[in-house]
Amino acid sequence: MTASPIRTERHDDILVIISDNPPVNALGAAVRQGIEAAIKDGVADASVAAMVIRCDGRTFFAGADITEFTKPPVSPLLPELVDMIEASTKPVVAAIHGTALGGGCEVTLGCHYRIAVPSAKIGTPEVKLGLLPGAGGTQRLPRVAGVRVALELTAKGDPIPAKKAHEAGLIDRIAGEDSLVADALAFANEIKDIRPIPRASEKTVTADPEAVAAFRKENARRFRGFEAPAANIACIEKAASGATFADGIAFERQQFMRLMMGVQSAAQRHIFFAERQASKIDDVPADTALRPIRRVGVIGAGTMGGGIAMNFLTAGIPVTIVEMQAEALERGTGTIRKNYEATAAKGRMKPEQVDAAMAALTPTLTFDDLAECDLIIEAVYEEMSVKKDIFTRLDAIAKPGAILASNTSYLDIDEIAAVTSRPQDVVGMHFFSPANVMKLLEVVRGAKTAGDVLATVMDVAKKIRKVAVVAGVTYGFIGNRMLMPRQVEATKLLLEGATPEQIDRVHVGFGMPMGPFQMADLAGVDIGWHRDPSRIENIRDALAAENRWGQKTKAGFYDYDEKRTPSNSARVAEIIDQFRAKEGVTPREIGDDEIVARTLYTMVNEGALILEEGKAQRASDIDVVWIYGYGWPVYRGGPMFWAQTEGLKKVVAGLEQYGFPVARSLKEAAATGGQIK
Repeated sequence: MTASPIRTERHDDILVIISDNPPVNALGAAVRQGIEAAIKDGVADASVAAMVIRCDGRTFFAGADITEFTKPPVSPLLPELVDMIEASTKPVVAAIHGTALGGGCEVTLGCHYRIAVPSAKIGTPEVKLGLLPGAGGTQRLPRVAGVRVALELTAKGDPIPAKKAHEAGLIDRIAGEDSLVADALAFANEIKDIRPIPRASEKTVTADPEAVAAFRKENARRFRGFEAPAANIACIEKAASGATFADGIAFERQQFMRLMMGVQSAAQRHIFFAERQASKIDDVPADTALRPIRRVGVIGAGTMGGGIAMNFLTAGIPVTIVEMQAEALERGTGTIRKNYEATAAKGRMKPEQVDAAMAALTPTLTFDDLAECDLIIEAVYEEMSVKKDIFTRLDAIAKPGAILASNTSYLDIDEIAAVTSRPQDVVGMHFFSPANVMKLLEVVRGAKTAGDVLATVMDVAKKIRKVAVVAGVTYGFIGNRMLMPRQVEATKLLLEGATPEQIDRVHVGFGMPMGPFQMADLAGVDIGWHRDPSRIENIRDALAAENRWGQKTKAGFYDYDEKRTPSNSARVAEIIDQFRAKEGVTPREIGDDEIVARTLYTMVNEGALILEEGKAQRASDIDVVWIYGYGWPVYRGGPMFWAQTEGLKKVVAGLEQYGFPVARSLKEAAATGGQIK
C-alpha cells in the first residue's frame, strides 16, 4: 500500500495536518482522502482544540490535479472536502507559503482562519483553463474579500500577494517569512476557544452592481470571445444578489459543468498540456548533459537584437552585444535602458534591477569580443549572404563548444551551418517581435544540430521565460510557413471582390487580434519590398510605391488619422480595381465562409504537410506556435485543435470546394474520424 501524502503532528492540543505531495502539493485523490481522515480524527478527538493545515515543500496546495479531469471522480471531491473542513466544530487554520491557487485557495476559504508568509500569493486561475473555481470559490470569495476582489481573482485569474490579500480580508494574519509553523501554532492557540467559529458560507455579501459594471467595461477587450470570465462574473453576481449560499453553490455547479463540457475549456486545457509537451524533444534523452551558458553574445543592436539581449539580462545572464557602427550601438543600448526604465516606471522593476541588468551588458564594436561567449545569437538583416559571412567569421573566433544561433525567420539553417567547421553547434533561434515581450521561440534543428545543443537551447528558453517549440528546416519553419497561404489567399480574395475590411472583420470575429491587412499595416507594408517604385507587380508594390507603408505613414491598406484610427481607403479600392481590370477579373460577392475556408483551412492543410514532412514534432506543437507567436485565440486551442472541433470532413470539403490539394494525413484523418498527426 502506498504511503499517504498526508501526515499529522500533535503540538499540545493543536493537530497539524501536513501535505507532502511534490512538486506542488496538487489536490489529488490521495491528498483529499488524507485531509478528510485527519479532519475527522481531529474533530472526534476530545483532546484536540484546533487544527492547522500546512504543506511541506516549496508551496501550499497550488491547485487541483488537472490530470483527474478526464478520469472517473474519486471521493471526497474537492467541494465535499472544503465543505467538511468548514463544517468542523473545531477551528481550522490554513498556514500558507508559496502559492495557494485554485483548489488550494478554496481549501483556505473552507478553513476558518488564514495566515501567510509575506512572499505567499493566493488566487483562482481556473479562468485560464476556461473554468471557474468550482468548490465554492465564487460564493465564499465575495463573502470574505468583497465583490471587487472576488471579480479580479476569478474573472482575470491573476493571483495577488499576501499583503493585498490581507488588506482585502482574505488573509487574517501575516507570519514571519521564516517562522510560519511557529506563528501558525501561536495563531491556533490564540483562536482555539473563540466562538462562534467564523465560516465563510455564513457571512453576508453586499451587492455592488456599479463595481460589476465598471469591471466588465474595464476588461471588455481582455474578455472578448471568452466564455469563462462571464460565467465567473455571473457567479459573483449571484453571491451578491441576496441568494442563499446553497442557491449560489447550485448556480456555481451548473456554470462549472457548462464550461467543463464546452469546447473553450477543452481548448484551453489542451494548450496547457501542449505547452508542457512542447519542451520535450522526442529523440533526445531527458537526462542529456547540457552545455553551460554563462555569457551570451548578440550580433546586432537593432530592435530584434536589443530585445533578444533583454531576455538574457532580465534572467541575470551577462550579454556581450556587438555592432558595426558606434552610433547604432549607442542607439541600441539606449533603447534597452529606456525599455527597462519604462518597466520600472510601471512598478514592474526596481531601479536597482534596471541598474543590475544594464551592468550585465557589455556593448562593443569588436567582433572578437564574442570569443568568450557560450551562446552567440546573430540578429542581423534577413539576407543569406550576410548571415553566411557572419557565421564564417564566428567559426574563426568562437570558442570550442560555443553554440552558434541564427535569429532567422525563414532562411535555411543547414545552408548557414555549412559555412562553419562545426555544423553540430549551429541552431536556429527564431524570436518573435518584440523579442523581449513575445513568449514564443522557434528552435530550429538543422540536419547536423547536436542533441545536447538542442537540449541546452530548450533549457535556456525556460530560463528566459520563453515557450520553445522545435521546428525542422523548411522555409518559414512552422509559423511563417503556415502564414504564407493565408496571406496569398487574402490577397487573391481582394482581387476577386472582397475588401480588406471584410477579410479583417472575419479574422477579428474569429478571435484574432487583427486581420491580415491590419497586421500588414502595423508591421509595415514596405517589409520585404524591393524598393523600386517603377516595378509594380502586385497590390503591395503599388501601395509601397505611393508611400502607403502602413500606420507609420498614416496610409496602407487603410487610411489613418492622428490617433492611428483606421478608415476604409478610396485610393486602395481604386488600386484594387486597377489590378482587377489589368487581370480581367470581374468582382463578385464573397461570403464569410469562403474567407474562412481559403485563409484558415489552408493554414490547417499546411500544418498537416509540416507534420507529414517531420518539420514539427507533434500537432500540439503547431498549436503552441500559433497561440504564443501569432495571437490565435487560446479558446480555440490553435489551428490543429480547432480543425478537429470544426470537423475534419468539413475542412477537407472546404479545401476541395476551392480547388486546394489536400494533405494526405488530413484526408485520412477526416475519413477515419482520427486525429491529424
